[in-house]
Amino acid sequence: MSLIEKTLAGGRRYWLWLGFLAVLMVMALLGWVQEQQVGLGITDLSRNMPWGLYIGQFIFCVGVGDAALVVMLPYYLHHWRAYAKVALLGQILGTVGVILAMLFIFVSMGKPVRLINVLLYPHPRSLIFWDMLTLSGYVILTAIIIFRLLIAEQEHSAPPLWTQRLVLLSFPWAVGIHTVTAFLLCGLVARPYWFTALLAPRFLASALTAGSAMLVLILLLLKRLELFDAEEDALRRLATTAAYCLVVHVFFTLVEFFNVFYGGVPQEVEHVDYLYGGLTATSPVAPWMWLSAVLALVALLVLLVPALRQRTPLLLAACTSAVISIWIEKGFGMLVGGFEPSPFGATPPYVPDFSEWKVAAGIWALGAFLVTLMYKIVFSVRKEAES
Repeated sequence: MSLIEKTLAGGRRYWLWLGFLAVLMVMALLGWVQEQQVGLGITDLSRNMPWGLYIGQFIFCVGVGDAALVVMLPYYLHHWRAYAKVALLGQILGTVGVILAMLFIFVSMGKPVRLINVLLYPHPRSLIFWDMLTLSGYVILTAIIIFRLLIAEQEHSAPPLWTQRLVLLSFPWAVGIHTVTAFLLCGLVARPYWFTALLAPRFLASALTAGSAMLVLILLLLKRLELFDAEEDALRRLATTAAYCLVVHVFFTLVEFFNVFYGGVPQEVEHVDYLYGGLTATSPVAPWMWLSAVLALVALLVLLVPALRQRTPLLLAACTSAVISIWIEKGFGMLVGGFEPSPFGATPPYVPDFSEWKVAAGIWALGAFLVTLMYKIVFSVRKEAES
């Protein structure tokens, strides 16, 4: 049976799940077609807020790409045998995350034909060009790795040496996609909230946290569904990685706050004040940003204490809190903080409308669809190997 044919064998629960995801994808496609016919004017985006939910999800999904880094690097570079069974699963999750990031960029362009201009008129000073190059190159690189690893497992053999070299190449490439993504924002010098040299390290720290925490959640879900039983040692090490990366993420955030408020530059202070409600009591973003901060502290408390993170319910709650916290902070707050308040004065607050949520949900459904199919292939191959 070929690898593709393995996705066609499944029970009722499997097909119901795929059907549900397909419905969400069709709704997103219809919403995107409407945006092409009418224009992005049907969304709540504006001249003062040209980037919104789509670009926020792009930033977060690039972070999900580090789910591959947190398991592949220790396994192939430091030979952690605990990650032998989960390394491929992390690589798949990371690759799908980057694919979703590219799709969010695609739908945010308004007209897809604009993508052709990036290809026809490349320029070394264009960060959009470098971002497209690093993202697409990473997807191609990791897709080759996944395919060869699957073939090796199917043939009960070790992967060829060149595959391991590609894995080593993917490590700095993964760091590169976060660096270029951060440069897209901090290169805009007129946006004080983004204009900081610490933005790229912040992106990397939050990405490693979200990637490892999301992988823990998926492994716990697979274990609950009796589809895959990850070793306790692997879960423990992933939780430890999430804890340390979350410490760095919180530390970098606090360093930024010190720099902003101790320096007292009005153009920098007003953006943070707006995000956390200091500038206006009616800021619609403030409750979400405070929720993100509280969830980060809760996750930090649980993950840093070994006795707490070894308890499955608490580990589940902590990883969920970490993912939601970073999703709010990077997937929404980062964009709003850069654009609001506007240099032109008070502007209507940005709130993603139903059209944006519908398209975003469909893209996330596509990600879940791809992960489901790829994991189905992996589990089928391993089941055949065991038998």
